Amino acid sequence: MWERIREIIHKEFLQTLRDPRTRTLLFLPPIIQLIIFGYAVNMDVELTKIAWMDRDRTPESRALLSAFQGSRYFMVQDVLDREDQIAEELDRGQVQAVVHVLPGYARDLNRGDVPGIQILVDGTNSNTAGIVSNYLSQALAGAAGTIMAEKRNSLLMARMTESSGPAPAQAGGLALQDRVWFNPDLKSRVYFVPGVIVNIIALVTVMLTALSIVREKEIGTMEQLMVTPLRPIELMLGKLLPFALVGILQMVMITAAALLVFGVPLRGSLVLLFASSLLFLLTTLGLGLFISTISRTQQQAMMSSFFFFMPALLLSGFAFPIRNMPRPVQVLTYFNPLRHFMEIVRGLFLKGTGIQYLWPQAAALLLFGTAILGLSALRFHKRLD
Repeated sequence: MWERIREIIHKEFLQTLRDPRTRTLLFLPPIIQLIIFGYAVNMDVELTKIAWMDRDRTPESRALLSAFQGSRYFMVQDVLDREDQIAEELDRGQVQAVVHVLPGYARDLNRGDVPGIQILVDGTNSNTAGIVSNYLSQALAGAAGTIMAEKRNSLLMARMTESSGPAPAQAGGLALQDRVWFNPDLKSRVYFVPGVIVNIIALVTVMLTALSIVREKEIGTMEQLMVTPLRPIELMLGKLLPFALVGILQMVMITAAALLVFGVPLRGSLVLLFASSLLFLLTTLGLGLFISTISRTQQQAMMSSFFFFMPALLLSGFAFPIRNMPRPVQVLTYFNPLRHFMEIVRGLFLKGTGIQYLWPQAAALLLFGTAILGLSALRFHKRLD
């Protein structure tokens, strides 16, 4: 039995590497996705171009501008004089936001009232606009607090000099410290690159498995295989095992690139990553096998693979948080194997999560994989009969 399976595996590797279409599918998607999500896709907000309009024109407002001019997150592109320039700057796309310091800013600040500052953000990209608006609000509040603290210290020193006495005790303030866990530098690549493992394994194994079996039908060699001593289970294993090995090699390659090229740390267990990848392969190989039973041509197999892959990817949490989706869609994502594997991969890379927290996702992958592969194998067996 295993001798015949080994011959089928050997034939499959030779045919895959000889065919230009499958050879391209084998090597091109990992390279493209790693380049795109490692370098091109960048949701980090650094050196955001802003314009500044100061209608208060006081030392306090000028000190606020000075604090922004030394920031590594914002670059003051232009200082405006008239209100009609605000719309012009945003319409032309020269800046992403405009900070408008309203009259009475210093007066309100000295009284302890809420100072008047208007933030106008280009909302064409809603995600970037939200991040820029949040950063600007925090930066303005921090700069204003620093200015007020310096003024209070100056007044306190002046009173000490006049009275030649000890400084009066001040009421204790609230010292806030923020700390970002798992991704301290808030780098997009740390979030996206681990997800490429899920995308590549799903795309390559589903499509290659489907194309491999349909190609046999299309060129007429399936009938020749059926009249050989090969049993259906041997033919199925000989077709699936090569692409299971391809999926594992892709996982190893992307993990190595994440660690060595992009500097993404793997805080969890490499053994657990390998084991969960095997569980996920049960699903993807089963889906590829099922697609091969409903497709007559390679073009149909490719279109059917994309029909599954694109919705599954969008609902996996790869780019869009699942918690922001409508409640019925959130429930639907629990039936998506890509969601469970995505949570495992990101949990291992970013958080170092162990099996004690990831076992529900692993159990879901085992359930989906066993069911899909089993049903697809039965259908494949019937089609051969």
